[in-house]
Amino acid sequence: MKNVRKPNRKKGEPLFEAERAKDSAVTRLPKRDESDLNGYRKKSLYSFVVIIAFFAVIVTRLWFLQVEQGEYYNQLADSNRVRSIDIAAPRGNIYDSKGREIVTNRPSFNVVWIRESNKINDEWLKRLTRLLRLDSATLLEKIRKMAGTPGHIPVRLAEDIDWETVARIENNRMYLPEIKIEVVPLRIYHFGNLASHLIGYMGEINKAELDKADKTLYRGGDLIGKMGLERLRELDLRGEKGSNNMEVNALGFEQQNLKDVEPQPGKDMYLTIDVELQKIAEEEMAAKNWAGAVVAMEANTGRLLAVASAPQLHLDEFVGGISQKAWKAMLDNPLHPLINKVVQGQYPPGSTYKPITAFAGLAEGVITPDTPVFCPGSMHFGNRTYRCWKRGGHGTVTLKRALAESCDVYFYTVGLKLGVDRLAKYARMFGLGERSGIEMEHEKAGIVPSTEWKRKRYNVKWHEGETLSVAIGQGYDLTTPLQVAQMTAVIANGGTLYKPAVVDKVVDADGKEVNVFQPEIISRIPGQGRNMKLVREGMIDAVNSRRGTGREAQIDEQHGIVVGGKTGTAQVVRLAQYIHLKEADIPYEYRDHAWFTCFAPASNPEIVVTVLVEHGLHGGTASAPIAAKILNKYFEQKFAESSGPKPPQPSGRPTERVILNQELLENTDPPPLDEPGEENRETDTAPQLNELPH
Repeated sequence: MKNVRKPNRKKGEPLFEAERAKDSAVTRLPKRDESDLNGYRKKSLYSFVVIIAFFAVIVTRLWFLQVEQGEYYNQLADSNRVRSIDIAAPRGNIYDSKGREIVTNRPSFNVVWIRESNKINDEWLKRLTRLLRLDSATLLEKIRKMAGTPGHIPVRLAEDIDWETVARIENNRMYLPEIKIEVVPLRIYHFGNLASHLIGYMGEINKAELDKADKTLYRGGDLIGKMGLERLRELDLRGEKGSNNMEVNALGFEQQNLKDVEPQPGKDMYLTIDVELQKIAEEEMAAKNWAGAVVAMEANTGRLLAVASAPQLHLDEFVGGISQKAWKAMLDNPLHPLINKVVQGQYPPGSTYKPITAFAGLAEGVITPDTPVFCPGSMHFGNRTYRCWKRGGHGTVTLKRALAESCDVYFYTVGLKLGVDRLAKYARMFGLGERSGIEMEHEKAGIVPSTEWKRKRYNVKWHEGETLSVAIGQGYDLTTPLQVAQMTAVIANGGTLYKPAVVDKVVDADGKEVNVFQPEIISRIPGQGRNMKLVREGMIDAVNSRRGTGREAQIDEQHGIVVGGKTGTAQVVRLAQYIHLKEADIPYEYRDHAWFTCFAPASNPEIVVTVLVEHGLHGGTASAPIAAKILNKYFEQKFAESSGPKPPQPSGRPTERVILNQELLENTDPPPLDEPGEENRETDTAPQLNELPH
């Protein structure tokens, strides 16, 4: 037992032994460090937030892709499987007030190339140029224009091809399988360039228009209204595109035809225009190569029956982009065909303004119907002599005779009594100096001068001598032919100013009428029925009395139609070197403008006609006959529609009419008078008029 070895034990450390001696069977732990524990807690919280944020981003993104953008990505997926080709919608037709077709559609055949999975090579290009009879540079340029668009959108290589070209392409389909014939509707204008400034034209959408347009509605190559009602009524006329849907495989080859979406045709538009009246207006202006405007309006509604600006625009030159040569020719044309003279042309109204001066004088009480004014042929004011158009003067005249014979001295006198500000007040009541709001582009407001207007415009005061010019429609006065027609309608209907309208109604594809025209009143002149009647009587005498200035506007009297009207000659410029020349020898641009405005029947006016011939010299001889032809046609149609016997077409002028002989012509429409002497020179800055032939 003594040899048994005992396990080797280490001697206890004195320090630990001492602690054991004190141990009372309780385990003592070291003191906890609170700062370390808080650090662990923060790290855990940060990790938790990061994990939550990570999953929140994933869930939000999944929701955005699958819910918010689900339809978009679904369409992208479908586009890989389905090839959709737009089908152009038939554009809405345009009719006149009696339902006659003005603009409709016809099928047009275009040649398109499907680019997808197809390449260009020399042999392909040569064959195609022979078929289309186009040079290769033209074809390549069309292809380059479509370089940035998706490959499944076809490239239009040729437009509106003839049947012979269609047959050649169809016979060669086996050699050119990627070339197809596209059928689209194309505008056809049944009356050529009739009402060209009103209707306008269409053309291919350009980049600037495409950037502003709704991308879901338009894409490159689409046709869009560029001018006139074609542009202003684009949303009504354009219709909704259809689509041809074809399922394709991963390589882009067609597999099967899916359900197509039929295009929805645009709405049809019925104008207030009467084609027959419009044709007369434009043909009469074109027959003598005149520039100017003709407006025919219903006196009691504001509906426009004819709006002709001469010369016409040649719309075919604009389709597909006008050439530089044609554009320059239009700009250099002295007749200015690019200007719509109905609303953009601004001219001194001349003596057509005198009814406003007369009415203002009556309304303000500065004259009565019997107030006499002696006309010796001129009027002295300040250091200047203002002449009447009639050298020998009219003698003593009252209101009706002054309007009938267009006595300048009478209206000088009334204008001075009124002052320019009161004249301006009444001119605005008749629609002058303000845009009418008609549905035509770039309408001008004209100018109605006043003391305040001149102070703001030129920073100088108004001179009383300038009022004399304003009172007879000269000086600073500027109006458009449409405004003169509005003014005449206010006189004819007894004081109501209507907003002019050119669209009668719009009809959708189901035949339902939308946007039906309703007369819109701009303003009224109340309590002036008697004064309006007096002015109308003076205008009736201007057409029907022996020395009236508008006798050429008399029409067929078999149905008792009496016309009231007013001539006007607006001086463009007065140069001494042309005073003694014959009218035919005066340069075109220096000749006076010729006005005539009228209403009929005189007893109960229905229609107003205003004619302006630029540089036409005399309203009584240039403009009035055009108005008479329009009035004759209007009443001829009216009597035909009333189921009565058709009125006989006059073979010549009625025997009851006053025949215009040379003596009367000299008395009413004389050539410009001699340049006044030193005593007639003006001293103020306003453009003035010394003598006006009417």
